[in-house]
Amino acid sequence: MQKDKSIAVTTKNETALLNIINHQTLIATKAMRIAGEAGGLVAEFGLRRAQGPDAGIYGSRAAIIGGAESTSNVLAGQMFGIKVTGTIAHSFVMSFETELEAFKKYASVYPNDCLLIVDTYDTLKSGVPNAITVFKELKAKGHKPLGIRLDSGDLAYLSKTARVMLDEADMQDVKIFASGDIDEKVLTALKIQGAKIDAYGIGTKLITAEPHPALGGVYKLSGMYNGGELVPKMKISDAPVKITNPGFKTIYRIYKSDGMAAADLIALRGENLNFTKPLTIFHPLETWKRKTFENYCVKDLPVQIFKKGELVYNLPTLSEIAAYAKKSREEFWEEYTRLINPHVYKVDLSQELYDLKAELLNRG
Repeated sequence: MQKDKSIAVTTKNETALLNIINHQTLIATKAMRIAGEAGGLVAEFGLRRAQGPDAGIYGSRAAIIGGAESTSNVLAGQMFGIKVTGTIAHSFVMSFETELEAFKKYASVYPNDCLLIVDTYDTLKSGVPNAITVFKELKAKGHKPLGIRLDSGDLAYLSKTARVMLDEADMQDVKIFASGDIDEKVLTALKIQGAKIDAYGIGTKLITAEPHPALGGVYKLSGMYNGGELVPKMKISDAPVKITNPGFKTIYRIYKSDGMAAADLIALRGENLNFTKPLTIFHPLETWKRKTFENYCVKDLPVQIFKKGELVYNLPTLSEIAAYAKKSREEFWEEYTRLINPHVYKVDLSQELYDLKAELLNRG
């Protein structure tokens, strides 16, 4: 009976851990790809399209870690101390007799944070001109209008044309905000086309990580203690990618003399590695591919959070986590992070770990 209970507890722990890690890692990764291409501020706008309330809330948190600077999710903002931003809704504009009337009413409530959505009817013929009319009235009263939001249409063309219209109306300080099914590929295209966009609100394709809606993280045993002795375990499969690495491990990040990351080395914990001498690593499958580092330094990446069931780690704030993620990304050359045909980053096994893996494979 006790044995069955232990199995049930292990299964529950596995499911919870995979749910938390897979989902939030997925969204943070997508947000980092988007933020890397944006060239401007990114606001997470995904709650309406998230796969349920929890996915929307914790997706907002993950998006901040990945590089978004605010969220439209008010509850997530309250729970995690995230800056909350948003704009006027189309339905608000449509509830008034005219677009201009809607803009004036909104401006009367938010005179110092006035950001108007201009594509409800006709972006260039009514939306932008009506916004300029309201902004002039706000400036005359001593207020500073924030900007306009484009939510549909050719964002490159519309933003460039709107920028000219705003500048000619002496509204050079008014920002252009864009939204509407944007992802990192769209951002790259907008950049190439010279779009005049200062900030983005990105929802569906961020919160669902389109076109990759799931992260395939798995839970497997790498070792168990039997009578005080560690017994390594590994999953074997006909598919090499599904063969796990046995034993309790650590990961060393190798940095070249310029301070940029060059490779990761997975090794057994307690393995005797000499990092004062030239270090040669090799591809874990195509072992003839080797790389020797001479002027380098290493960082042991894992950090202990729990020890014998007790928390031994000072939990960072969300902003500290986001800052660490940003700093870590900046350690990689753009050849590794580019969207199209990126250079493959080296992740290799130490000789001792490689030998242990080969031994267990040969046992069958």
